[in-house]
Amino acid sequence: MVSILIVEDEHAISDLLRLNLERAGYACTCAYDGMQAADLLEDTGYDLIILDVMLPKADGFELMEYIRPLEIPVIFLTAKDSLEDRMRGLTSGAEDYMVKPFEIVELLARIKIVLRRYHKADTSLEYGDIVLDTKYRTVTKTGKTVELAPKEFELLLFFMQNTGITLFREKIYEEIWGSEYSLESRTLDLHVQRLRKKLGLENQLKTVYKMGYRLE
Repeated sequence: MVSILIVEDEHAISDLLRLNLERAGYACTCAYDGMQAADLLEDTGYDLIILDVMLPKADGFELMEYIRPLEIPVIFLTAKDSLEDRMRGLTSGAEDYMVKPFEIVELLARIKIVLRRYHKADTSLEYGDIVLDTKYRTVTKTGKTVELAPKEFELLLFFMQNTGITLFREKIYEEIWGSEYSLESRTLDLHVQRLRKKLGLENQLKTVYKMGYRLE
């Protein structure tokens, strides 16, 4: 399982990040100041670090000096939004720089991009007794292979990567069908119905009225 260190001194934001990242299948550890983060990095290897800039004891830019030799990818997530701060963050060795407030879906997408770049992304995701393998593009339920059409596989992957998050119809169409869609189309609804039937997700894959869908 991919392990992520969240370095954020605001507990509410840290808890929000941990909850959503764990729902997406990541193992998370939280640090609330720069020194605590450095201590954790001495004892444990991480695949990715989500790093705030304004931290007690040692700020994010100072902590980057410690992180850089470890070659762990970093995404800055901070309220410091000036061009100077952005440039400093990226030139310090960070892979990405996001400004608060942020959308969880966008953060998850950026995490996936960075992990792929470092070849650290898990090739399999689990949801209950369902296992999806992105390398071999297979899906099993209770150990038995379930045959999915290409778009069904991509849709299931998108839901599993965003467990617990309401995904708007427009976002799903853009992610799965790209420009080849119309919001009046019933294609998405038919694919969702087939996933529910094939994988027994009638109670877990929820319709969110006038919005989209959510995998509980």
